[in-house]
Amino acid sequence: MLAELKKIFKSMDKMLLTAVSLLALIGFVMIYSATISYGNPLKFTIVQFAAFAIGFAIMIFLVRMDYENFGNKTKIIYGINVLVLVLVLFLGTGDEVGTRGWIRIGGIGIQPSELVKIGFVLTFAKHLEQNEDRVNKFLPFLGMMAHAGIIILIVLMQPDYGTAMVYAFMFICMVFAAGIKYRTILIALGGFAAFAPIAWFFILKDYQKDRFITFFNPEHDPIGRGYQVIQSKISIGSGEFAGNGLFSGPQTQLGILPAKHTDFIMGVIGEEFGFIGCLIVLALLFALIIKCFKTGMEARSGYGKYICIGIGAMLLFQTFENIGMCIGVMPVTGIPLPFLSYGGSSMLTSMIAVGLVMSVGARKKMIKF
Repeated sequence: MLAELKKIFKSMDKMLLTAVSLLALIGFVMIYSATISYGNPLKFTIVQFAAFAIGFAIMIFLVRMDYENFGNKTKIIYGINVLVLVLVLFLGTGDEVGTRGWIRIGGIGIQPSELVKIGFVLTFAKHLEQNEDRVNKFLPFLGMMAHAGIIILIVLMQPDYGTAMVYAFMFICMVFAAGIKYRTILIALGGFAAFAPIAWFFILKDYQKDRFITFFNPEHDPIGRGYQVIQSKISIGSGEFAGNGLFSGPQTQLGILPAKHTDFIMGVIGEEFGFIGCLIVLALLFALIIKCFKTGMEARSGYGKYICIGIGAMLLFQTFENIGMCIGVMPVTGIPLPFLSYGGSSMLTSMIAVGLVMSVGARKKMIKF
């Protein structure tokens, strides 16, 4: 058993392993700091660590397992994806206004749309591999649109527009990697542009419209919709170059910064560790993302390539969107920062995602277990 574990560890990508471990460690410390004002910071840190530990165990299992095995079960995986997401529509809980995308079992909350990202990558990657020479033909591309569209539509019905955007970005990056022509992308973007006014006047609710208005001008409602963004910008700005010090951020410790352990964890990092802390976090995240794409380009099969591209796209969009909303350049959507924001579902999804990338990288070397 020990010899096998050593072999597995040897095959794990050390760069990915280091980046994930450091990001998770920073996350534990920041979550603890952010929740001190709640009175029981250890509780949140333990939950986050438990999700990390479970995810790490799954990561080891995935490195040992050949990722190609998932390609033979894509219909089953896709069916489970749809079934779980539909179940959320009936059993989901959440805010009175906004997303109701959690299923709660006792005191544990699970966000299926997070975990389904993994299932989507596994199934859509196989779909692309089987049709990569026909990606620019109408009917095959229509089938790809339907594959992603069904998942996105159900997520939109929760309604979770932020997560739907993640799926859409993953889809775009994966079909782009498959060689789709720019003309096809422009046609799709044109269709989206034509649909946007319909969505604005007939689909989006008032609070969702307010988020977009707040995005362009947070100060128009400084104690309402714009409050989160304004306080986040103040927190990050007050940290200046080196920060106020761990457990010493006034906005964080006085409870002024909202959602400080989840959506706005970057505000805590900026306030307590300043520009240097933010730069370290960004460097780790982008090193991890670049490594995902690089592993995909070196994969032994199209399936492995598209898995890595999809996962890299997922992490890239979540990083860009979360940090963007913290500094006021992107609308507030509630998307977590990978490995850092508090949330068991997000942590577990991110760990499994990196485990799949490691599996692709290990098979590139043709290591036998």
